Amino acid sequence: MSTNVPVIQWQNGSPVIPNEQAILAGVQADINAAFGGGVNPSLQTPQGQLAQTETAIIGDKNSQIAYIANQVNPSMASGIWQDAIGEIYFITRIQAEGTVVNCTCVGAVNTVIPIGIVAQDTTGYLYSSTASGTIPATGSITIPFQNQTTGAIACNPGTLTIIVTAIAGWDTITNPSAGALGNDVESRQAFEARRSASVAVNSVNSIQSIYAALASITGILQVFVVDNPLGTTLNYGATSYPIPAHSVCVSVAGGTNSEIGTAIWNNKPPGCGYVTSAGSYATLGTTIVTDDNYIPPVPYTVKWLNAGSANTFFVIKIANNTLVPSNIIQLTQAAVVQSFEGLDGNGPAVSIGASTYSGRYYGNINAINPNVNVIEVYLTITNSVVATAFVIGQFYQILVLTGTTNAQWNTIAGTSGVTYAVGSFFQAVTAGVGTGTARQYALLVNYGIDQLPVLASSNVTVLLI
Repeated sequence: MSTNVPVIQWQNGSPVIPNEQAILAGVQADINAAFGGGVNPSLQTPQGQLAQTETAIIGDKNSQIAYIANQVNPSMASGIWQDAIGEIYFITRIQAEGTVVNCTCVGAVNTVIPIGIVAQDTTGYLYSSTASGTIPATGSITIPFQNQTTGAIACNPGTLTIIVTAIAGWDTITNPSAGALGNDVESRQAFEARRSASVAVNSVNSIQSIYAALASITGILQVFVVDNPLGTTLNYGATSYPIPAHSVCVSVAGGTNSEIGTAIWNNKPPGCGYVTSAGSYATLGTTIVTDDNYIPPVPYTVKWLNAGSANTFFVIKIANNTLVPSNIIQLTQAAVVQSFEGLDGNGPAVSIGASTYSGRYYGNINAINPNVNVIEVYLTITNSVVATAFVIGQFYQILVLTGTTNAQWNTIAGTSGVTYAVGSFFQAVTAGVGTGTARQYALLVNYGIDQLPVLASSNVTVLLI
């Protein structure tokens, strides 16, 4: 027996699904024919209810077929289908990782801080060192530590302070900056973005192949690779980091020295040099990689940047009203951190060498509640600007009050009779005077290739206007 129900049409190998109104009309026609005609087509009748149920079943089946067909499309695949596509490119989904934080270890000169030693933060989380180092003549060294508990767990500045693995000569540990948040199992969107960026994983002798090889290493959270083909030093990016002539600059967060060095050496062009300085923010990573094709093996020194934490600060202005949630500050802080880490589904995480705009954060904050309306979003990584360098129209937060009188602060802000204090916010309407300082905010932040963007929820200030 034939049917009046429209079937899936295949055009160029892709399914075209009939709409459910057409399916319902076909089912009703089949029922009418089965009973010899004259059947009441009303959906309120028993046969009408059967027609609707059969239509829903057919529509759901069609949707499932379309879903399966779309799983061979890398931009739409998910779950095990996406994992299978990743296998074609020899990449696997990144599993959950712990937060990585750069710590200052203080102690006796020549004390060795090995890989795997454990420290604890003030909330009880345990962190293990992912690189080794020897304390130099300065008495301190920066060592990366990773949270043993996976996920986006914040490590705010000055909270990783407890030594668990005692080592003779190692006195104290602290983290001057917040950690780079860890992650849960890689999302569908993040995996596809990495697959697209890692199509060069099987190639060599290019910056794309270096990036792909590093991005596939478990434990590496962020990667940035750029080369300088010029015969002179190239001052690159927001921090004007000096890349030597005819050299490749690799900047990473996370990973072990051995894996990083091997990935770089195996994929860089022959004769290409490396970075030679840590810059203003990073630490210089170095390891020895050997070419075992010779007897004895030939050693090569490989160098790269372990990006240093760049603390980011936000100020969120929200219209105040009686319907705003009572915990709006905490909700807003969580929303900003979620967007910053690329966990809101609206874009990737802010990464090494990237730029982030204030507009990136409006949607996720407004989505908290229909009664939440964002007025303005300001952000910065600037630590301090002296009053005489204030820019008219820019938004500031006072850091050092002294050196500029209260009357002068009022003049700068275009106010009268306001008592200003450390932490006060204002918008400059005239040039500053005195030696007071403030943090300058903007609508855009550019990160250097030696900077790892980090954000602690405590650095998100919410102002109800």
